[in-house]
Amino acid sequence: MDRIRPDDLLGPLNDVERKNAPEWLYLAGDREFLRIVPRVSIVGTRSASPDGLNRASRLARELAARGVVVVSGLARGIDTAAHRAAIEASGRTIAVLGTPLDKTYPRENAELQRLIMEKHLVVSQFPSGYPSGRTNFPRRNRTMALLTDATVIVEASEGSGSLSQGWEALRLGRRLFIMRAVVEDRGLSWPREMMKYGADVLAEIHDLLEALPLGVGGSLAKLAF
Repeated sequence: MDRIRPDDLLGPLNDVERKNAPEWLYLAGDREFLRIVPRVSIVGTRSASPDGLNRASRLARELAARGVVVVSGLARGIDTAAHRAAIEASGRTIAVLGTPLDKTYPRENAELQRLIMEKHLVVSQFPSGYPSGRTNFPRRNRTMALLTDATVIVEASEGSGSLSQGWEALRLGRRLFIMRAVVEDRGLSWPREMMKYGADVLAEIHDLLEALPLGVGGSLAKLAF
């Protein structure tokens, strides 16, 4: 396990980035994954629908195939689907935890966490022995927004913890995308509210790829969501 300050890994943080940045990051795996650009967070509800899981997996596979590092939070549902799909596509993935590195939540992801530690990268802002608590996860989400170039919310209800990451991405000036199926759900108010502040609708994968650094877009096969 390595310990490093965010500035030493990401470069000097500006005042906006520093506001919610953790003092230390604890790493297990290949820290160079945090120097590979671009990195995209795929996040969403733990209680995902089959369609949501399918969209997360499709997106993760397509991003991984184009060299994008897939970042998520190792939670049930959308997060797990994104990590597994990136690995199955022979891509790179980073798990950002709401627990110390020596803990696993949920427990059924213990083997997945070990695999990512060995072959990819796991990051936590919480030192060994730090108590578990509900507030850890919104803090983790803010850190995940800091560590990535863009965030995609695949599926989330009102009050979902993923929304904290969406708002933080907007505050940081990072790109935020919301999948079209979520935006079209008239029972949700948060997508329209976030779009007032700059969130974009993700209808096809090239909408995201063209917004990423280093011109990842290139020649794109169409993949609609």
